[in-house]
Amino acid sequence: MSGRGLARLVPLALVLALGLTACSDGGEADPPAGTQTSATEGDSVAVTVTREGGTFTPNGERVELGVDQTLVLTITADEAGEFHVHSTPEQEIAYEAGTSEHEITIDRPGVVEVESHEPASIVLQLEVR
Repeated sequence: MSGRGLARLVPLALVLALGLTACSDGGEADPPAGTQTSATEGDSVAVTVTREGGTFTPNGERVELGVDQTLVLTITADEAGEFHVHSTPEQEIAYEAGTSEHEITIDRPGVVEVESHEPASIVLQLEVR
């Protein structure tokens, strides 16, 4: 293509690029239904865990957490149960059927599993930095 033809295409390419940018709201798409919800609010990280029919959502996903940062777990469950947090020292989170909120902190860096023994499932992996 000649220099003159290329010179005509540049303004067209710019117009198309600007048009595509204007159509985007720059936001992220909503996560699919049933996925982990996590948010950082001030000095805490919030995660929603759902237990339904013997399965958990999320299921083994990693959540980043700072040393001594509070993790706020909102648990919605169709039956009571207990999570084991394999930190040092270990922590247990007992929950009832329905919705409840629990807070934990981890004071050492590393990967800490949050698991259920009944039914057996790793619910979260906390990556503490």
